[in-house]
Amino acid sequence: MTAVCCWPLTAVAQTSYQGQIEKLPVKVAPQPIPFSHKIHSRAGVKCLDCHSGATRRERAGLPTAAQCMLCHATVAKDRPAIQELSSLAERGGELRWVRIYQVPDFVFFSHVNHTGAGEQCSTCHGAVQERDVLAREVSTSMIVCMNCHAQRQVSNECFLCHDLGQ
Repeated sequence: MTAVCCWPLTAVAQTSYQGQIEKLPVKVAPQPIPFSHKIHSRAGVKCLDCHSGATRRERAGLPTAAQCMLCHATVAKDRPAIQELSSLAERGGELRWVRIYQVPDFVFFSHVNHTGAGEQCSTCHGAVQERDVLAREVSTSMIVCMNCHAQRQVSNECFLCHDLGQ
């Protein structure tokens, strides 16, 4: 197998590195609080309202119970899940969301770099705004990322995504 890292991606290189086969979508464990991206999206909530780090940091971040209660202090506050959320926020408890997408520890991914380049959240996360329950439905494999970079004429240099110990 020809190494494709550290050189511009060519049509030959794209077919030489295959990586692992992913069977998508991949379901994940239930979230600690039932959450529908579809309902929130229809209510006008944008990705960056809850994942505000995406334009400022490497990690987009996940909302805290207190952050959720900024809206839910008045919206749907009679629902059992929101009452549970309210109680958690009052106690200062941590909302332990189940991660849907996560790259391996040896991979560096910066949300701020991608949103700063005008990339849409749906490119890597799929049609989240249409989902009541999320599953990993878009591959974040190396070949998918490299192909995306190639399509956008962005470098595929190894050091952009990997710490080479230099």
